[in-house]
Amino acid sequence: MKENRLVVLLGLAGFIVMADNWVVSPILPAIAQSLGVRAASAGILIAAYMLPFGLFQLVFGPLADRYGKSRIVLGTLAAFTIATGLCAAGSTLTNLALFRALTGVFAAATMPISLALIGDTVPMERRQSAIGSFMGISFLGQALSMGIGGAVAYFVSWRGVFLAYAAFSAVVTVVLWRGLAGVRSKESRNPQARFLAPYASLLKHGPSFRTYAVIFLEGIFLLGSFSYLGAVLAERYGLSFLAIGGVMTAFGVAAVIGGQTSGRIAARVGRRSTVVLGLGIAALADVLVLLGAPSLVLTGVGIFALGFGFMTAHSTLLTIATQFAEKSRGAAMSLVTFCFMLGGSLGTGFGGRIATLASLDRVYLVYGAGLALLALVAVPALAQAEMGAVETAQARA
Repeated sequence: MKENRLVVLLGLAGFIVMADNWVVSPILPAIAQSLGVRAASAGILIAAYMLPFGLFQLVFGPLADRYGKSRIVLGTLAAFTIATGLCAAGSTLTNLALFRALTGVFAAATMPISLALIGDTVPMERRQSAIGSFMGISFLGQALSMGIGGAVAYFVSWRGVFLAYAAFSAVVTVVLWRGLAGVRSKESRNPQARFLAPYASLLKHGPSFRTYAVIFLEGIFLLGSFSYLGAVLAERYGLSFLAIGGVMTAFGVAAVIGGQTSGRIAARVGRRSTVVLGLGIAALADVLVLLGAPSLVLTGVGIFALGFGFMTAHSTLLTIATQFAEKSRGAAMSLVTFCFMLGGSLGTGFGGRIATLASLDRVYLVYGAGLALLALVAVPALAQAEMGAVETAQARA
């Protein structure tokens, strides 16, 4: 029960961070109009958040290993709450971009350090189910973010979106502070943790390097596919932001289900086969989205399948990664999140280019083929990692 409570509390922190990650896109026109700038110029707000969000993943991992993961999670979540509240007060594009950058800095810690904390406190036999549940709750926030942001911006204002998120984050911070009280004695610390050495060792270590490469490619094809689902729904069916958010909820619900079932699947067929299964389902999902143009229902089924396939594969990859460096688990999981988000950023960029030169349908054709190919590549790439031939990189650092 204590493990489940911890996972839910950390999942709520992940929920608000992932929701905040994507919330600017649907309210960007409202922000631009309010500040008297072009929507294209206001696009800097997305980059201002994403750049520090990606880079500071690598900073907070070693800090958590040295000073304690619960401290870093709580401290950064409190700072994230303040920065999100400041966004509501942005009066110019410049200061709003600065506030978004600060939000991205502190949001960077939540996902990787929460995963490392789960790795410290949950035994291996229950770890994948815990990670799957945490990731499912977190990505439900991502899936709902467009609908939540669009609804609040429509009925209140874009400033109300940031105020609502800050209020929710403040509540989560207080509850998490109380919930982590009994965890601090179980988490591992390494007072000698260094900043660069763990990353170098992880990338030199064959099984871990290949696992990170799979995660990077997963980010390209899976997050790249997710990024344009809203555009597909708007272009094909002319749905409002509120309706798009409702349909996109299918992704989040499926992610929660995938997180709950992936552990049981891995126990039966092995982690490598579970990754292959998840990537295969995601590839099929892209095909369903591609073929679903005449039918919103078929497209919705594709969105659901993408969420299930994503979480089935990703939670398994995360579980494998928790074995790589027990004394530097914060760094190991930060590198996972960095690779995934970097891949997602590139996948979104490549997808936009494909859509511009061809069409949105072509994005799902290319990325569906990429996911199918990655499922095949994962078989040899993850062989040693699944067999446990993953001597800790920390021991070799």
